Amino acid sequence: MRHGDAHRKFNMPTSQRKALFSNLTNALLTHEQITITLTRAKELRTFADNMITFAKKGDLNSRRLAAAFLRDNEVVAKLFSTLAERYKNRNGGYTRVLKAGFRYGDCAPMAIIELVNRDVNAKGAKDLARVAAEKAAAAEAEKAENSAE
Repeated sequence: MRHGDAHRKFNMPTSQRKALFSNLTNALLTHEQITITLTRAKELRTFADNMITFAKKGDLNSRRLAAAFLRDNEVVAKLFSTLAERYKNRNGGYTRVLKAGFRYGDCAPMAIIELVNRDVNAKGAKDLARVAAEKAAAAEAEKAENSAE
């Protein structure tokens, strides 16, 4: 009998696997497109689709379940506002897995997993904002240093 064999084990303990997919789901919902191995991408689909389904329900219990899994308030806020609105008329199939060749080091099959109807500007937006803030802070410090002299 194969009761309870719904997910791949990935040769790791349960707690480590839960943390892995929580972090991967965070990354996917933040950037809306990530590149990982094919088997992880196929398994990640279920977690990401479940989170979007929670967001579409929009009730307090769904928000708490999503927050317990994701552990990031910014991602939960984006999920329940932006993504829930985007997929409100879609019945499932929120993610797409595209094969992307093989990894150089160990020839593992790679895949790109992305949200359907994704925002192209979301990928790397947080890093771009951080870099812009650092440049602005450096310019302010240089300006203050020059005016002090």
